[in-house]
Amino acid sequence: MAMSAIEKLRKPQKAQIVHTLPERVAHWGPPGASMVISTPAEIDELVATIPKGGIATVNTLRDVLAKRHRTTITCPVTTGIFLGIAAKAAAEMEMMGAKRVTPWWRVIKSDGKLNEKMPGGLAEHRKRLEAEGIKVVRSGKSALVVEAFEKRIAKLK
Repeated sequence: MAMSAIEKLRKPQKAQIVHTLPERVAHWGPPGASMVISTPAEIDELVATIPKGGIATVNTLRDVLAKRHRTTITCPVTTGIFLGIAAKAAAEMEMMGAKRVTPWWRVIKSDGKLNEKMPGGLAEHRKRLEAEGIKVVRSGKSALVVEAFEKRIAKLK
C-alpha cells in the first residue's frame, strides 16, 4: 500500500550534502558548487514560518536551505517534490479535522505564478491567498500570479 503524504512527511530522514555536483546536473550551479538535498519535514518546517500575508517563492526556500546547510544550492527537483508532500500532508490533516496546518498556499513559483499542482489546484491556491489579503491577478490566458509578489516575500531563516 502506498504511503500517505503524512507518513512521507514524518518518515525520519536527514538532509544530504552533495559536495561535487554530478556532471548531469553541473549546470545547476557554478563550478565547484555543493548542493543540499533537503527533506519533506525540513521543507514543511520552513513553510510553517511564512507569516500570514507574506509569501515565499520556491527559490526563496531554496536560498534559505542552502544557507542553513552551507552549500551553494539546494536541489530544485527535490524541493518541488518535498513541497508537494508538505502541501498534500496539510490537506490530509485538514480532512482529519486539523484547524491549523502548514500554509502551503503561501509558496508560489519563482515567477510569481500560483502552482496548479497544489491541493485543489489554482482555484484553491487563489482562494487561500485572497483570504489573507493577497491580490491574485490573471497573467496571459490562464496563469494566475500574485500582484507585486516581490514586495510580499517574507524574510525567512
